Amino acid sequence: MNLETEPLYSSLGTDPDLGEIVDLFVDEMPNRISTILDCLKASDWEGLRSTAHQLKGAAGSYGFHPITPSAAAVEDSVREGQPEAAIRQAVDELVDLCGRVRSGAPV
Repeated sequence: MNLETEPLYSSLGTDPDLGEIVDLFVDEMPNRISTILDCLKASDWEGLRSTAHQLKGAAGSYGFHPITPSAAAVEDSVREGQPEAAIRQAVDELVDLCGRVRSGAPV
């Protein structure tokens, strides 16, 4: 399987005490992706920056560490006032990663 398309599992997904909250994070991900894309479509840069900032912290806390630097890249690109094309590219990468989150552990 290609690294760019393989599922992304939490480092906490197999923890019997934390698996349930990881499941909740995964279940909420489509709404987070929607919010990110809605902010981008509306050119709501502050909303996009804020959403990326929240996701940056949450992803790491839930064991989805690869999302953290990607969310930081979106947050930074907005804060730095980078061209919209650069922001869109950072968002595309983040949305791709977020779309690959899965509960549990690889089989």
